[in-house]
Amino acid sequence: AIAIPSFINAAFAQNPTSSASSASGNTGAKMGEAEAKHAADTLAAGSMSLAASRVALKKAKDDDVKQFAQFEVAEQETIADILKGMRDQTVAASGQVKPPSDAEVTSQLDAKGKAMLEKLESAKAGSAFDREYIKGQIEGHQELLKIQETYLATGKDRENLSVAKLARGQIKEHLALLADIEKELKD
Repeated sequence: AIAIPSFINAAFAQNPTSSASSASGNTGAKMGEAEAKHAADTLAAGSMSLAASRVALKKAKDDDVKQFAQFEVAEQETIADILKGMRDQTVAASGQVKPPSDAEVTSQLDAKGKAMLEKLESAKAGSAFDREYIKGQIEGHQELLKIQETYLATGKDRENLSVAKLARGQIKEHLALLADIEKELKD
């Protein structure tokens, strides 16, 4: 059984095939499981990035690190909202992003993620914090890229594939940006 994050509507857990799957002719438990795994994995890795970036908004000292944290918070809040909306067809469509609460985000973290978040929260603001945050973002974005590429290689649902394609592009851009910031922090 796949652990579906609390972000994703309970109705989806009962019927794992999204309406987009049905509309595109992609039905069946296997298909729904692939989408549920992609969403769950994306949300879990994204939650770590979001939680760390929310801390960085308060503690980062370098202007580029602060700007990256702002971009990352906006992106991760948006992707969480999109994935939730894709699964909960009862929620009215809206152009507004409904960000997950800190409690929702933290509930998605595994023991390693919680330990990393505690480390960032207890760290003093400054260049050491900035370097640690960027290092964690690089690792997290590499994981997010792998999740998207795995789903893109096997997925069949048009809506989920589209989200994964968009996410992959953003993740690659962020990895390039993170590499530049990391280099500047070392110099």
